[in-house]
Amino acid sequence: MLLWLTDFLAEYVSGFSVFQYLTFRTMVSVVTALVMSLVIGPIVIERLSYHQIGQTIREDGPASHLSKAGTPTMGGALILIVILLTTLMWGDLTNRYVWTVLLVTMAFGAVGWVDDYLKLTRQNSKGLVASWKYFWQSVIGIAAAVFLYMSAELPVETELIVPFFKNVAIPLGGGYVVVAYFVIVGTSNAVNLTDGLDGLAILPTVMVGAALGLIAYLAGHAEFADYLQIPYIADAGELAVFCGALIGAGLGFLWFNTYPAQVFMGDVGALALGAALAVVAIIVRHEIVLFIMGGLFVLEAVSVILQVASYKLTGRRIFRMAPIHHHFELKGWPEPRVIVRFWIITLVLVLIGLSTLKLR
Repeated sequence: MLLWLTDFLAEYVSGFSVFQYLTFRTMVSVVTALVMSLVIGPIVIERLSYHQIGQTIREDGPASHLSKAGTPTMGGALILIVILLTTLMWGDLTNRYVWTVLLVTMAFGAVGWVDDYLKLTRQNSKGLVASWKYFWQSVIGIAAAVFLYMSAELPVETELIVPFFKNVAIPLGGGYVVVAYFVIVGTSNAVNLTDGLDGLAILPTVMVGAALGLIAYLAGHAEFADYLQIPYIADAGELAVFCGALIGAGLGFLWFNTYPAQVFMGDVGALALGAALAVVAIIVRHEIVLFIMGGLFVLEAVSVILQVASYKLTGRRIFRMAPIHHHFELKGWPEPRVIVRFWIITLVLVLIGLSTLKLR
């Protein structure tokens, strides 16, 4: 919205033409979202506390978590509101990719909101029945995948790009919908599983989102894309503004979510942010790179899958508790140690993912 205003004002005051630069709007998006989060955050936390919207704790979880019962949750709504407002302010609202990511993010947020609401009203950690949660995630994921497939204008937009190789691209055809669906739903749930410790999920989400924002900018710039030998996706660069909003909103939320947390993200935030990362990666054709950079999310999800499979098949558990961050807690690692070490791992994985842009 403000982009339109600055376009109009640029006709009279040349200084406003700076808002035509995508890089400038991305930086402004980060700052806008950060300031907005820091200003609105205390109000949101106060309202959540007033309405007694507090976290329910698993009885079989680490004993150290029992003291967290009652901490305001559903704080992820703050992140989504800030991302939405900031993107509407500084993004190009004629861009179909911007609307695709926004709609998918908010739709997954709605599923997470229902899940969180049911947890609160039932006063347990179960929430929305798993089959129903998966059903609505699937509906949204398939709809997004079909739209992106049907609106693709060039073959490269539906090819699977293999990193570290110059010209390895696998034509997916209709299989694109299947791949995109699993990436969206899988990433959404993986981020949600990671959100179990104070600040554990949000900073890795910010780091991966920042890297995807850079990739989106490069992929949407014909000269940079050609130089780096990555797919050129026209109009994808505008997703950098969305990623900027995600970075600012995420950092602002971390201000209140860092250990010991004043507020928890809840499924409303975790499911939505995971889906957002997935859709951006799909649009810029870097799904495999997403799994490299988001290796922490993959590890958390795989640990749960292995734990459940092992227990059902052999009656034994591989980990003391899953997801794997709880395993290290039960081994005696203090919560801040687990969090910071997992952050470091993510930073390294993000750098490895970004290196694929040059190592081809």
